[in-house]
Amino acid sequence: MLPFDMPQDTDIAWCPGCGNFPLLNILKMALRDLGKDPKEVVIASGIGQAAKMPQYVDAHMFNGLHGRSIPTAMGIKLANRSLTVIAESGDGDIYGEGGNHLLHVARRNPDITVLVHNNMVYGLTKGQASPTSEEGMKNPIQPDGVIVEPFNPMAVAISVDVPFVARANVSDVAQAKDIIKQAISFKGFSMVDLFVPCVVFNKTNTYQWFKEHTHPVSENYDPTDRVAAFQLALETDKLPLGVIYRNDSRELYEDRLGIGEVPPYKREFSEEAFQEVLAGYR
Repeated sequence: MLPFDMPQDTDIAWCPGCGNFPLLNILKMALRDLGKDPKEVVIASGIGQAAKMPQYVDAHMFNGLHGRSIPTAMGIKLANRSLTVIAESGDGDIYGEGGNHLLHVARRNPDITVLVHNNMVYGLTKGQASPTSEEGMKNPIQPDGVIVEPFNPMAVAISVDVPFVARANVSDVAQAKDIIKQAISFKGFSMVDLFVPCVVFNKTNTYQWFKEHTHPVSENYDPTDRVAAFQLALETDKLPLGVIYRNDSRELYEDRLGIGEVPPYKREFSEEAFQEVLAGYR
């Protein structure tokens, strides 16, 4: 087996045709391309169909509470800076239940990557609207259609200065893999919004819909221009794909806390040194 692959007889609890399948393969390819060791990778998730993905990757994993993948990932990174830490879950889990964590962990800027499976619906609980569902979308809970505007993750992330903000479509394997590799390699908090169609509960935002309603950013586009990035994030007729915003100047939260490269559990502490470490977390 290749690194990060699970045995072929692993039971994967996703529907045939689910967009989570290509994303699973894209993530494993990206990790292999980067030369990552499965023993040094941790994937944290919350609750939902997307949140099952760490169970299908041969690496360390933590499956926690609904909306709590991001703070869990931050805690893991603070405990051991040498790890490659990825938080992944669905648009409901991260933008809905976990929206407050997205905002406040972004303020801190730990060196973790967040991958959001954005299928614009709650798949695990059978098709009600998620934060990113389009206005007018009909579902079992809103049979007359969603009456509120969808959450704009790109605009919100840029507004709170998430230093690496990108979007990809899992149908474009090459671009999605390249963006995920960039996000994992980025030193700081990186977020990738990934269009991952739900073939059972979302009959509107299909593979074909995402192809017709997206466009790659221009080759001349400068992602370091925050104002231009915010303007691009506000586009709704055709949603931009690529690296939308990048800021390499932000200081890492780990550095601000004074956390060294040697994990705390490997160091010997005097009582005085221990109290100094505790004071840094207060």
